[in-house]
Amino acid sequence: MKTMKPFLFALVGLFLTMTSCRTEDDVSIDPPAESTLQANSALTNQIQRVAMNDGSVDNIVYNANCFTIQLPITATINGVELTITNIDDYDDLEDILDEFDDDDDTIVIDFPITIIFADYSEVQINSLDQLEDYADDCNDENEFDDDIECLDFVYPITASVFNTNNEVIETITFTNDYDLYEFIDDIDEDDLIGFEFPISIVIANGNEIIINNFNELDDAIDEYDDDCDEDDDYDYDDDDCTNCTPSQLESILIGCSDWHIDELERNDNDLEDNYTGYLFNFFADNTVTVSWTGNTANGTWTTSETENNIIVTFDIPGFDDINDTWILHEIDNDDNDDDDDDDNETEVSFEIGEDDELEFKNNNCN
Repeated sequence: MKTMKPFLFALVGLFLTMTSCRTEDDVSIDPPAESTLQANSALTNQIQRVAMNDGSVDNIVYNANCFTIQLPITATINGVELTITNIDDYDDLEDILDEFDDDDDTIVIDFPITIIFADYSEVQINSLDQLEDYADDCNDENEFDDDIECLDFVYPITASVFNTNNEVIETITFTNDYDLYEFIDDIDEDDLIGFEFPISIVIANGNEIIINNFNELDDAIDEYDDDCDEDDDYDYDDDDCTNCTPSQLESILIGCSDWHIDELERNDNDLEDNYTGYLFNFFADNTVTVSWTGNTANGTWTTSETENNIIVTFDIPGFDDINDTWILHEIDNDDNDDDDDDDNETEVSFEIGEDDELEFKNNNCN
């Protein structure tokens, strides 16, 4: 005999109460919004938008926001063949693209491939021309689209389905966005849906929020659905530090000694060679010292946060090439356990606009 969970009993009890109280004059009886989810409701559509396939996640491979390329795929990047089996491999692709600043980057995809749209429908693509035809139908950069990318559901989620027409009860557990999207897509007008609360969502800053009913879920989606940069653009490396925090940056710069400048570009001029042998040390009181050939300079550095950006301001007398307000671009920590210094390097890079770049490197930062 199948055992029903308490939230299933509540759903059935709700239905029995509704039907037992109905009279011939009743046109419709709406169950409490916090208890059930129904087809074509505003919240149902919002949930489905959160569960949609995010087409911008692989824009580094091909610029199209309305579909993703099904993995694995093989591509040749600047002459290097790479098999991409999961989204973490996009970091390897980016490393190849970032290896040189003055080269013309090329990505050649091996066909056939399969593309997956926001509703998880699929099409096989046999050529670059065919891929371009589908990409032309997508919205351009940073235009509105249906998918909500600023929050995610934490799985598994369990739902109960009570069909008021045939009085059949079913329990379904979702383990990913695809399962939930397809479930929402198949809800019948005669279905009453209950979730086994509490459930959790993760918002853009990484915090997890507990949700206790459908009203709270509705409020949370309304509050956080536009709370981040959805990264629907084609600049593959402009979100490298979206989830970085000022404290994370500070702990790295303060925790490691003797940083050196690996790259410095101002107004299209490469200036890093002017700082060969200069060592930078950052301290918790927001002071910084620079030492070189028996000389020392003292200055300050401060961090702040605005929108999705971490701002760092340097003020070191005599270092006009560096003194400015920079935006944190990337923290790259390749910390391995062998004896090669190059395998233990940490890089912290900053940008101003599209052209100016400052990158500190440390070969023994643990």
